[in-house]
Amino acid sequence: MAEKWKRNPGTSRRTFLGGTLAGVAAGSLAGLPAISAQISQLKSRAKMKLKALHPEGAPAADVGYTPGILAEGQRLVFISGQGPRDYNADMETQFRQTFERIKLILEQAGGTMANVAILRAYFVHFNRDLPVYRKVRKEFLVKPYPASTAVGVTELAPAGNQIEIEAVAVL
Repeated sequence: MAEKWKRNPGTSRRTFLGGTLAGVAAGSLAGLPAISAQISQLKSRAKMKLKALHPEGAPAADVGYTPGILAEGQRLVFISGQGPRDYNADMETQFRQTFERIKLILEQAGGTMANVAILRAYFVHFNRDLPVYRKVRKEFLVKPYPASTAVGVTELAPAGNQIEIEAVAVL
C-alpha cells in the first residue's frame, strides 16, 4: 500500500476516501430495512378492519362477545394456547396473566389486542371460572369484541393448569 502512495498519491487517497464514504453510506442505509418494516406495519394496521356480525337469531351469549367477525387485513397471527405464570394465584390474576401473554405475542407481531378476531378459552372448572373470565376479558378487549368459544375440559397441560386461551388476530 505504501508503494501506491508514492507512485500516485491522488489515486490512493481517492480510493481510500471513496471506500470510507461508501462504508459510511452503507452503515446509514443498513437502517432502511427496519424503517421499511415499521412503515409496512403501520400500513397493515391501517388496512386491518374487524366488523361485528349480529344477525337476528344468532345472539351473543354475554356482553363482550360477538356472534361473528368479518376480518380484513394482510396478515394472520395464530396464538397457541396460553396460560398463567402462577397456577396458585387467584383466578382473576391467572386470567390477567394469560391475557398479558397473548398481548406480548401480538405486540411482537406488530399488533394489539384490538386485532384479535377470535378467542377460544378452555376451563377445568367451567362454571366457577366463566364469570371471572368474562369480567377480565373486557379489560383487554375492545369493540367489536372478538368471536369467542368457551369450553369446559377435564384436564389441561401442563399439570396444574386450570385455564388456557388461544387466539387468532388479523393485522
